Amino acid sequence: MLLGVPIYVAAAAGLVVGSLPLLAWSLAGVRVRRTPLPENAAELPIDQRQALLRTRPLDRIILPTMKALGRGVRRISPAGWIEALDRRVRIAGSPGFWTLERALAMKMVLGIVGVIGGFQWGGGLLFGSAITGLLVGGFGYVLPDLLLWSRGKERQEIIQRELPDTLDQLTISVEAGLGFDAALTRVASTGQGPLAEELRRLLGEVKVGVPRGEALRHLLDRTDVQELRHFVLALQQAEEYGLPVARVLRIQSSELRVKRRQRAEEQAMKIPVKIVFPLVLCIFPALFVVLLGPAVIRVMRTLF
Repeated sequence: MLLGVPIYVAAAAGLVVGSLPLLAWSLAGVRVRRTPLPENAAELPIDQRQALLRTRPLDRIILPTMKALGRGVRRISPAGWIEALDRRVRIAGSPGFWTLERALAMKMVLGIVGVIGGFQWGGGLLFGSAITGLLVGGFGYVLPDLLLWSRGKERQEIIQRELPDTLDQLTISVEAGLGFDAALTRVASTGQGPLAEELRRLLGEVKVGVPRGEALRHLLDRTDVQELRHFVLALQQAEEYGLPVARVLRIQSSELRVKRRQRAEEQAMKIPVKIVFPLVLCIFPALFVVLLGPAVIRVMRTLF
């Protein structure tokens, strides 16, 4: 017993609390600083044991264990679940050290720890403990999915906002005389954000020998933006039928600007509807208290 709490309950709670910062850190994409090697590094003797001990425990123990556990979970999981989780990881941009195996391992660990902790915190009753364990374990199991979905949604919204400006730059570069690949390289090198990262990855695939059409399909697999899909389809049709690429880019950029303006107007039209609930639940009661309170008090004094 530890402060009146069983040891296994305290251990389960510690595992849950300790896994949440690791999960948040992994999604934040923390970059590891690499210490520069000395100038005479090539002359120093190589000791594999010392080199292994110099690595962090995260890289030496935790990550290999999570990878092995993720592979085991992948073998027994339905293929549809694996494909859905893999797409969710790709759309989220594979943040931090996040991979499919590590996501599966994190889901399994959080689910098991949640079931154990919820079962112990269920109040001692068998039915209540079972229900609590299932609820907490289910929440722990879907928590990585929720975080990946939130990260992916935010990333796709950024890509959607950056696409019109990026397409304008691409159109100007092509109309100035650059080829499509050269213009794409210039836009990707000068841009920042998720869309520029995806374009650089697209160019990297093309440089290693992947056909442009296949690389564009890979780009669509890593994103979930309808406007980007329309642009890629229009570009493929232009290449197939021999249409001028500059004309297609100009038409697509004009349509994207119109859609962006319509999307902004749609969000503005939703504001009056969204403000009704805070107005009725928060502002009107306080207003009624201020305006009608003195009158009610005066009436109560007059009558009673």
